[in-house]
Amino acid sequence: MSGPVTPAAQGRPRGKSRGSRPVSRELCLRALYQRQLTGDDLARLIALGEEDEIYPRANGPFFATLLAGVMAQSDALEADLAPYLDRPVDQLSPIERGCLLIGAYELTHSLDVPYRVVINEAVELAKRYGGTEGHKYVNGVLDQLAKQVRRAETEAGKR
Repeated sequence: MSGPVTPAAQGRPRGKSRGSRPVSRELCLRALYQRQLTGDDLARLIALGEEDEIYPRANGPFFATLLAGVMAQSDALEADLAPYLDRPVDQLSPIERGCLLIGAYELTHSLDVPYRVVINEAVELAKRYGGTEGHKYVNGVLDQLAKQVRRAETEAGKR
């Protein structure tokens, strides 16, 4: 017998377009964590996300797009983050790394999302899933990246 039947396999849409983006980011973080542990590919990670109990509350298309984007751009995102890190990216905890990759992707590719929202969402994920002080690290790194890649927006926020 094959594995569980996903909504997509049953002919239903892969997710609501009006679901929660924060829940989608949480699913993306879980998928990135899974990938670091197992090396699963995008299709498997999306399928696992669709089976997650929180998936019905997520914005399915946003989850899939975010995960695909982070995975496709991970080398470039890590290069963008590198100047602001105090250690090599492979020495980051899996949670910090995932939060930073999600935040970096959104800062560079989701220009419709205000930079403060991007940083706040990544920090909240780090608080929920990361170590005691990890959220402060995520905040500091993404704040520095935002000043570089969203210069006009961050400077306008100072006024």
